[in-house]
Amino acid sequence: MNKKNTLNTLLVLLLSLGGATAQKQLNDSTVFNLPEVQVLGERTNKLFRNVPGSVVSINRIDIRNVAPLNTSDVLRKSTGLNVVDEDGAGLRTNIGIRGLNPIRSSKVLVLEDGIPVTLNPYGEPQLYYSPMIDKMDGVEVLKGSGQLEFGPQTIGGVVNFITARPPKDSETRVKLSAGRGGFFSGNVSHGNTIGNAGYFFNLNHKRADQLGPLGFSLIDFSGKLHFQLNSKSDLGVKFGVYDENSNSTYLGITQNMYDNNIDLRTTLTPDDLMIVRKVNGSLVHNYRINANVELQTNAYAYTIRRDWRRQQFTRNGPNATSNGVVWGNASLTDGGAIFMSKRTDWRNRQYQVLGLESKLVVKHQLFNVKNRLKTGVRILNEKVDEQFVQGNKPDSWGGNMRDNEVRSGTGLSAFVINNTQITKNLSAEYGFRLENYGYDRRIYRGRFTVNGVNNVVADTNVVFDRNTFAFLPGVGLNYNVSDNLGFFGGVHKGFAPPVVKSAILPTGYAEEIDKEESTNWELGVRYFSGNVVSLSATFFHMNFQNQVIPVTLATNATGTANGGETKHTGIEADLNVDIAKALKSDHSLIVGSNFTYTNSQFSGKSEVIDNVLPYSPKLIFNNYINLDLKNGFHANLYGNYVGEQFNDNLNTVTPSADGTIGKIDARYIIDVGLGYTIKKIGTTFNISAKNLTDKKYITSRNPQGIRLGIDRFVTFGVDIKI
Repeated sequence: MNKKNTLNTLLVLLLSLGGATAQKQLNDSTVFNLPEVQVLGERTNKLFRNVPGSVVSINRIDIRNVAPLNTSDVLRKSTGLNVVDEDGAGLRTNIGIRGLNPIRSSKVLVLEDGIPVTLNPYGEPQLYYSPMIDKMDGVEVLKGSGQLEFGPQTIGGVVNFITARPPKDSETRVKLSAGRGGFFSGNVSHGNTIGNAGYFFNLNHKRADQLGPLGFSLIDFSGKLHFQLNSKSDLGVKFGVYDENSNSTYLGITQNMYDNNIDLRTTLTPDDLMIVRKVNGSLVHNYRINANVELQTNAYAYTIRRDWRRQQFTRNGPNATSNGVVWGNASLTDGGAIFMSKRTDWRNRQYQVLGLESKLVVKHQLFNVKNRLKTGVRILNEKVDEQFVQGNKPDSWGGNMRDNEVRSGTGLSAFVINNTQITKNLSAEYGFRLENYGYDRRIYRGRFTVNGVNNVVADTNVVFDRNTFAFLPGVGLNYNVSDNLGFFGGVHKGFAPPVVKSAILPTGYAEEIDKEESTNWELGVRYFSGNVVSLSATFFHMNFQNQVIPVTLATNATGTANGGETKHTGIEADLNVDIAKALKSDHSLIVGSNFTYTNSQFSGKSEVIDNVLPYSPKLIFNNYINLDLKNGFHANLYGNYVGEQFNDNLNTVTPSADGTIGKIDARYIIDVGLGYTIKKIGTTFNISAKNLTDKKYITSRNPQGIRLGIDRFVTFGVDIKI
């Protein structure tokens, strides 16, 4: 026996531990049903026949054509999405859907292989860890009533990142890219299917000394194991570790610095440090009881450590704690200059999440027509330990504890959804989801008013708990004229639980922060013809009874978190034409465009009625050309337009001196990429340029000043498949 056969034999013995009871051995050419949580239903000729809502599906080729520097590059090409990039590296992706505030993606349910990735999915749904696009096989974006079974967030939509599955045959890939400022990205993956088991491992390292003002280093490792236990049962195992160190900061430049091109790319806070550590694991088991009944059970757990050191500052001039560093014009005392302090604050948080889901799918013949019933339950327990520590120098690693608290909660959810094939062409999907979330906040140390003196730090033991419940119905229709043309429509109740830290004050009293509820409507059409033309268009309307705008440093919001009634109305459209396929060519030349028009307005509170919601541009559109020749050459050109927007409820046009308030101008950014694949050796060489015209533009004014989009950035890369 040679060494290769010996290695394969060892792998078979190892991987078959989970499949020793298999009734038959699968050969290498067999692809078995992989046990994964699906968001989108089956599709025929790229037409999503059974999804009663607008859908965006991005595959591996689409990702390659974008030549992404980060996750944001891929997402911003999708209709309905406004993606705000705060650091250039996409370490913290901010996703807004249909006019909802994108800050920390808190209005979107973000999943990876169907499993939540946010800090605490119910009580603190901020996205401080962004799934790495380098390891993804695709991305799914689901809006409308089709998202009803998922949760807890069903306000804007679901974004599901799909990691690569174990390949049918042994495959090793190495992807490398590099650019200025010490930027480097390296991805190594290996996978195989042996007998009744498959495996896939991925290791990604990414770093930069200065990508704009940001320096960072991260390592992301993940693995997947898939076992066919027997003819009816499959098991999937997934695990991962993410480790990041970056000098991420909240501090942006002032308006005067921006207008006069002062210190645009300088790191204002070189000692700021964010540490993110994530460890996750999950099990997914599929059991096919018979041809009509299937049970899927999904158990998962993860921990996220997010420690953040941020240097403090003043805007009105130096004081006793200043360290002598001034950014901007020191003679400005209206907030147009930044005076750095010696003091630094550590905001440390440790999150834990445990979840268990079970879903039953039953095909039945009620009323003598085809039906597909989906019902399931989900329980999720979450907890966060938080400390606020004040140090006396910019690079301190400790100090005096000011705040210490624990927040926890348990969410219980159940859903019943039935799809009825009313006629050959017409189907209806209807059902409901129940959500119940109980949560508490326990304060051990904090700031209080004592004998008329404010902000006195004191030990305490204050605890308060609350509970929220929601009944969320929905119905959707699909009318498929043919395999190529279909119409859809639906309505569902949107829901998001209150953020625990906002809903319960440090004193233990309950702030009247309500759950978010909305009524969401959709009506659309999908068309696909012979790999030549694809078209989709969706009209949408979202009516919020109360939209919560969290009053936090990240959102730079003031006042009450209850934003009141809001309305979001608009249309999305997407058109792709493969000119080469239309001319019967073996090449591919796709010319496409998509746009989103959104009118998002306050409709309840008199002081802001008819004002546009923060970070809600009325118009976003993308133009693109993708060329793929048989000889291995490929090229792409992308243009991304984002209309003007405001960052405050009052829609202030004139910018403030500190840059935190004011209109954000429209922009049009062009990206290009070229690549060549040598098929004989399985190697692709590529070059890409982001912001080709080197346009200076503002992406955000939150939370503490102007954040700029990345300037012209060129990367060179190679992708080797073994």
